[in-house]
Amino acid sequence: MVIPSLSLPQDELRRITGALCYEERLLFLLLTLRQPDVEVIYLSSMPVDTAIVDYYLSFLDDPDEARTRLQMISLGDPHTNPLTVSLLRRPDVLARIRSPLGRATGAWMVPFVVSEHEERLAEVLGLPIYGPATSLAHLGSKSGGRVIGEEAGVPMPRGFADLRSLTEVEHAARALSPTSKLMVKLNNSYSGLGNAIVIKDERPLTACPTSFSAAHETWTTFAEKIAERGAVIEEFVDDLSLRSPSALARITPGGVYDVVATHEQILGGPNGDVYQGCSFPARSAYRTQVGECAEQIARVLARRGVVGLFGMDFFAVKTDAGYRPLLCEINLRIGGTTHPFGAALLTTGAAYDPDAGTLMHDGQPKYYMATDNCTSAGLRGRTPGEVVKLVQDRGLGFDHESRTGNVLHLLGAVPEYGKLGFTSIGNSAEEAAELHRRTLLALCPST
Repeated sequence: MVIPSLSLPQDELRRITGALCYEERLLFLLLTLRQPDVEVIYLSSMPVDTAIVDYYLSFLDDPDEARTRLQMISLGDPHTNPLTVSLLRRPDVLARIRSPLGRATGAWMVPFVVSEHEERLAEVLGLPIYGPATSLAHLGSKSGGRVIGEEAGVPMPRGFADLRSLTEVEHAARALSPTSKLMVKLNNSYSGLGNAIVIKDERPLTACPTSFSAAHETWTTFAEKIAERGAVIEEFVDDLSLRSPSALARITPGGVYDVVATHEQILGGPNGDVYQGCSFPARSAYRTQVGECAEQIARVLARRGVVGLFGMDFFAVKTDAGYRPLLCEINLRIGGTTHPFGAALLTTGAAYDPDAGTLMHDGQPKYYMATDNCTSAGLRGRTPGEVVKLVQDRGLGFDHESRTGNVLHLLGAVPEYGKLGFTSIGNSAEEAAELHRRTLLALCPST
């Protein structure tokens, strides 16, 4: 049962164009229907366009048979409550879910993120969750990430964690002297929207030049969030050669852990720290080191009892001896790199080779580049089916023989917002990048 509820800080979520459509990020899990013994129940706040469901099933050998093992269940609720909150208030839908669950063996819940609402839903339905318990959620906060990084022996920028007021942030800023450029990060935020960069001088932080990553943020609103969520402050890593790789890892309920991918993050926004997309894998200059750091972190989290798929963001800083990874944060939830990885993995049938750091299928490595932010006024008003046809007609669709091409996502945001995402898969990094460029030009010429 897939419950892609965005049980996250709603003030930041409202800043994302077409945020409700991000419930579609986990639709790549429909591709697990390739296995004949798998059934999928997929929940959503609003109905997913039939053309979108047909599109994902078209990747399978027998779409019609797979459809018999799929239930798409919508609450028909466009309101601002997270999906799980609304679902818990709908006994009729809960009863509809219980029926197939009662016939299944080995059923489990796959959430976008685990909050107290997902845990309550799991209790009501009697389902185990593939995700970390809320009692461990603090380990995925910015402060918790620094604790785990220290325990794992992974390098991090100088900084202080678990700050609960603007006054504490001020004291920590003075302790980081003589560093003049600092980053303040809210404990629980995503896509970089809870960050502020400060150019520190002798004055209080609120009087210093500050750039907030989220639009319309001020020190007044930010201080309220610090008091509510807590924060960290770190020296700002300012280097022209700086890179921003990330890693994905998973931990099974039995405590087995492994790193399944590394990525190069594509960042934007006013501070260059808001997630826009990614490419796979991370650069060879530091791919191995990032993987090793990620494995050390996964080992600690497994020991702490964490379960599920999670991401880690790093800085890669150039030194005389090569690049050195610095842990930036840990995200104990589905992240921006999860659905591109899942789409590439399930469409190509490849497996991750930890030694090479790439996906491999029959000796052929697979590479990809992905975006969540292809936006064009020319797409607004078009249907998802029209966009799928456009991509296919331009020769940009997925080729089942070569196992290369595009996998589209976020199609539900097309009609109202003219926005979608896609993952461009190639047999080389250059092929993936060129396909991505051509697709952007075809769909979003102004991007």
